[in-house]
Amino acid sequence: MKQVVQNYRSGELALLDVPAPGCKPGGVLVRSAYSLISTGTELMKVSEAGLSMVGKARSRPDQVAKVVQSVATNGVPATYRKVMGKLDSWTPLGYSLCGVVEQVGDGIDDVSVGDVVACAGNEHALHAELNWVPKNLYTRVPDGLAPRHAAFGTVGSIALQGVRRGESQLGEVALVIGLGLIGQLVVQLLAASGVRVVGVDPDPARCELAERMGAVACGDPGSPTVAASVAELTGGHGADQVYLAAGGTGNEPVELAARLSRDRGRVVDIGKCSLDLPWNAYYEKELDVRFSRSYGPGRYDPEYELEGRDYPIGYVRWTERRNLACFLDLVARGRVDVEPLVSHTADFDDAVETYRSLEGGGLKAVAVLFRYAGQAPEAAAPELALPAVRRGAAAPSVARPRKASVRLAFVGAGNYATSMLLPHLTGRDGVELSTVVTTTALSAANAKRKFGFTEATTELDAVLDDPSVDAVFVVTRHSSHAELTRRALLAGKAVFVEKPLALTEDELAGVLAAVEESGNDRLQVGFNRRFAPLLQEARQRFGDRTGPANLRYLVNAGRLEHGSWYLQQATQGSRFAGEGGHFIDTASRLLGADPVSVYAVASPGGEDLQVVLGYPGGSTATVSYLTNGPAGFPKETLDLMADGRALRLDDFVRASVYDGRRRWVSSRLPKARDKGQAAQLAAFVRAVRTGGPMPVPLESLVATTAATLAVRTGLASGTPVTLAAAR
Repeated sequence: MKQVVQNYRSGELALLDVPAPGCKPGGVLVRSAYSLISTGTELMKVSEAGLSMVGKARSRPDQVAKVVQSVATNGVPATYRKVMGKLDSWTPLGYSLCGVVEQVGDGIDDVSVGDVVACAGNEHALHAELNWVPKNLYTRVPDGLAPRHAAFGTVGSIALQGVRRGESQLGEVALVIGLGLIGQLVVQLLAASGVRVVGVDPDPARCELAERMGAVACGDPGSPTVAASVAELTGGHGADQVYLAAGGTGNEPVELAARLSRDRGRVVDIGKCSLDLPWNAYYEKELDVRFSRSYGPGRYDPEYELEGRDYPIGYVRWTERRNLACFLDLVARGRVDVEPLVSHTADFDDAVETYRSLEGGGLKAVAVLFRYAGQAPEAAAPELALPAVRRGAAAPSVARPRKASVRLAFVGAGNYATSMLLPHLTGRDGVELSTVVTTTALSAANAKRKFGFTEATTELDAVLDDPSVDAVFVVTRHSSHAELTRRALLAGKAVFVEKPLALTEDELAGVLAAVEESGNDRLQVGFNRRFAPLLQEARQRFGDRTGPANLRYLVNAGRLEHGSWYLQQATQGSRFAGEGGHFIDTASRLLGADPVSVYAVASPGGEDLQVVLGYPGGSTATVSYLTNGPAGFPKETLDLMADGRALRLDDFVRASVYDGRRRWVSSRLPKARDKGQAAQLAAFVRAVRTGGPMPVPLESLVATTAATLAVRTGLASGTPVTLAAAR
C-alpha cells in the first residue's frame, strides 16, 4: 500500500510503498476514503523538518533537554547514534480520516465490514491507503454525511474539546484568536451554542470566512474593530472567554487575550503559541488559564487508546471517542458546516506535491483533503434526479376564472419588496393591494401607509384563510421561502416567491408535494432577468440557432457589508444558493433549454465560484461568480456565441449582436438599468387575472432551482453532477 512519510533529518517527503498493516484484535482495518491535512499541526512538522540541526533544536527545546539528560546517562557517542537513528527514519503524517471498514478484529462488535467510519490518531489515522484503528479511535459516520466531511472528525473534536474547556454559556461573548482550521471550527461551535463571537486573524480572507460562519465581527490583531466590537458586545467588561487557536513564536496572542478579557475571564489554549504570560495583566484580572488536551479525555492514555478501556460515562461524559461522534452528529445535522473550509481536494497520488505547494505558499488553504482512488462514494460523478412535477394527484386543479382585478397579499415588506416590487404594483389598473404580513407590527403599518394596503397584520393565517386574496407574494428571508410557498399553494393561492425557491432538495420536494396534493401549480419565482427588455430584444435580434452555443456570464458580486444577513450561511444558505438562480435562469432562457449537468469549482475560502452548466445538444454556460472585483466594474456582463454569431449584454445597460456582416448595438438606456422586474410583475398579474399559464413553466423553475442546489453537491464531490429526469 502507499503511505505519506517524511524524513525528519533531511526534510524529504515521499509517498512510499509499504506493507499493509494486519488486523489485530481490538480494532478494525480501514481503507481510507478521505484524509484531512491539518494545515497548522502538520505543516509545522513539515517546516521543522526542513530546518538545520540548530533550528530543530531551537524549535523543540523539550527534546534538547532529553538529549542532554541522555548524554549525562549514556554518554555522547551512544546518544548521538540514538538521536541520528531516530531523525534519519521515515515518520508518518496525518491523524484525521474517513474510510470504509475492510476487516474487523476479534472483540469488535459495534461495526461491520463495509461500514463507513471516521478515525483519529497520529499513529492510526495516517495518510495511508490502509490503517489499523483501535476501538476507541473510530466511530460510525451518521447516515447521509459525506465521507469528505466526516474526514474532519478528529480536527473537529480538537475544536470541540477546546470549547468544552471554555465552559461557554448562552449569551456570553468569546474572542477567538487565530482563524485557521481549528479557529474556524471553534467559531461555528460557539455560535451554535448561543455565544457571540469576535475573531482575530491577520488574514482578511479568513476574517471574512469566519463572519460567514457565524462570527459577529473579525479583524486584524491591531485593528480597533476587534476591541470596539468586544466592548460593544460586553458593555465594556471584556470577553467572557478567549480561545488561543494561533501558532507562531510571538507573544501577541496572550497579551491580546489579557487586554480584552473581562475580570476573572477564561483563557483556553488550543493551539501551539508562545505562552509567556504577562504576570501583572493576568494577576490583576485573576484570569483562569486552561489547556485543552487534543481530542479530549483518553488522549495519550494507552489503556484507553490501545486497549479499548472506556471511561464510565457517569464520571467522564465526553471522552475522545464521544467527542468524535458528537462532532460528526453536529455536521450531519447542519449545525456545523465544514464544506466552506475545504480549499483544495487532491488525489492521494499527488500528496507530496500538495505538501510542497502548501509549504511554499503556492497553495493557500484552510483545509486540504486527500482523495483516495476507488473508495470514496463521491468518486463517481453524482447524479441528482430532478423532482417530478405532478399536478392534482389528490385534488382537482384550482379554478382559474378571469377577473376584472386581482387582490394581492405580501408576506414580507423588506428592502427588496419596497424598492423593486411594490412600486411597480402600486396604482396599477386591475391590482388591489389587500394585506401585508410582517413579523413586526410597525413594519406592517409602515407598508400599509406607504403603499396603500387595505390591511396590515402579523398573522399569516389571516391571508391564507381569506378567500378574496388571489395571490400571495413571499418576500421574506431565504430560509422561509419554501415553507411559506408550500402553505400558500395548499391554501389555493397563486404564489410569487422571490428567489431562491428552496435551499435544499427536501424543501424543493416539499413545494412539489404541495402542488401534487392541492392541484395548484400557480407558481412564479422571481427570476426577473429573463423579462428584461434589453435582453429580450437582443435575443430576438440574435435569432434562432441550429448548432451548440457557448455562453459566458461574469458576475462581479462584490463584498458584502459587515452584518449583512446574507452572511448567515448556516440558516440562509450560501450567497450563490440565494442569488445564483438568477444567472442560471438567464442562461437557460437564452439557450432555450434547462441544464442537464453542473460542474463547480471554488476558490480557497469558497467565496468565488466557477459554475459550468451543460445543456442538451452540447451547449454550455459558464457562470463566474466573483467577490474580489472592483466596486466600479459592472456587476453583470454576458457573452453568447453560436453559429458564427455573437451576443453581448453589458450590465443591462447596453447590448449588441454581431453576425459577421452587420452589427446591431442598442442605444444606451436613458435612465437606470432595467432588469425586468416591471415586466415580470405585469406577466404574473396578467396570468392571475386571466387564468392563463404562468409566465415560466413550473418544470423550468424546478430545473433552475435543482441546478443551483447541485452547485453545492458538485463542490462537495469535486466532480460534475448529472441532473437526471426523475424515474
